[in-house]
Amino acid sequence: MAVIPFNGILYNPQKVDASLTMAPPYDIVSPDLKEDLYRKSPHNIIRIDFGKDKDGDNEEENRYTRAASYFNEWLHQGILTRDDAQCFYSYEIQYEINGAAKITRGFLGAVKIEELGKGKVHPHEMTYSKPKSDRLNILRYCRANTSPIFSLYSSKEKAASSILENISDQPPYIEFVYDDGFTHRLWKISDRSKIDVIVREMSHRDVFIADGHHRYETALAFKKEMEVKGMRRNGKEPFNYVLMFLANMEDEGLTLLPTHRIIEVDSEIRIRDILKQHFELKKISTGNMSGKQAIAAMLESMSSKAHSFGMYLTNTGNYYALSFNGASIDVDLPDCLKKLDVSVLHKFIFENLLNVDHYEYEMDPAVAVERAMKGSFEAVFFLNPTLISELKEVALEGHRMPPKSTYFYPKLLTGMAIYKF
Repeated sequence: MAVIPFNGILYNPQKVDASLTMAPPYDIVSPDLKEDLYRKSPHNIIRIDFGKDKDGDNEEENRYTRAASYFNEWLHQGILTRDDAQCFYSYEIQYEINGAAKITRGFLGAVKIEELGKGKVHPHEMTYSKPKSDRLNILRYCRANTSPIFSLYSSKEKAASSILENISDQPPYIEFVYDDGFTHRLWKISDRSKIDVIVREMSHRDVFIADGHHRYETALAFKKEMEVKGMRRNGKEPFNYVLMFLANMEDEGLTLLPTHRIIEVDSEIRIRDILKQHFELKKISTGNMSGKQAIAAMLESMSSKAHSFGMYLTNTGNYYALSFNGASIDVDLPDCLKKLDVSVLHKFIFENLLNVDHYEYEMDPAVAVERAMKGSFEAVFFLNPTLISELKEVALEGHRMPPKSTYFYPKLLTGMAIYKF
């Protein structure tokens, strides 16, 4: 696996406040949040990475041409600066979850692009085509990766991890508290000996895409476009690489959260009666509980159990914990997928048992229930988190989980470092 340093393009802290110029990944930016980011700063990265459409846009003037214009203008003004030296960039996020303080730590580097599953880069989720089309236009016009792909590798030796941990004692190039209340820090790693240690450690590692499958597949498509145009000379051209955040899965600090499903089914289907054939249904006695307390009780009841789910039914307003009763689960899937809760939910419960017509995703359990009550939904299904070890096993065997099987928390910010071709 070829991982190399690069001449990063970074926001100039002498000219802008980084807390105002960074943005979440494009795929979680709602229209309202986009407006907020536009208002925060005239130099917010959202204008480049996920800009607004305007009435009258055409082939000569559109959000992609505007993105390229902003990019070049900010470079000219010194809002963005390009490092003279090739660097890796240590990026850490200090955050809290469930009352516990944690640190996600990794480094930003340029990773040689390979066909997925045919080399050392492994996907784990299925993707859709529309987001890839949008991301491809960003590459065509801006010739840059503005948002890193969140990836994992495994190293018990922890050579790179030690470098990142030691550098965290030094003053960072960028440090700020973002809207999420978490502290984001970035350091430059320009020392050649440290760079060589990281390059050597990564040279034979498998890399697992945790978040950013669309961006990787887009980078691969763009690389092929350049080859068709005759731009490939020796395979070392910048478009042969893609920006990644690489975290060691052996380190502490990584958090995986579930994404829950809000479903529509035929109103004649009796969900409880069907599920009772395969699952034990434990009704959560709400009593004097608030909705938040009932959800907490349900999640606690289903935690750490194989093929255990939570469920909320809109017609009764009741919460249930579902535990597999040992009956046969007949799904045509490889073993590594068959044992995943998210696969059982989609292939067995949704397809085989309930014939689900439509479902939507939601991270927040309370918001999922609220959306179900306001819409034409019959139920919400709640999941336990997928394990990192399960992600690794599925990816190494060349299979893919359903979309939204994993949610790595917290999200990396877009704009911390830019890789320009």
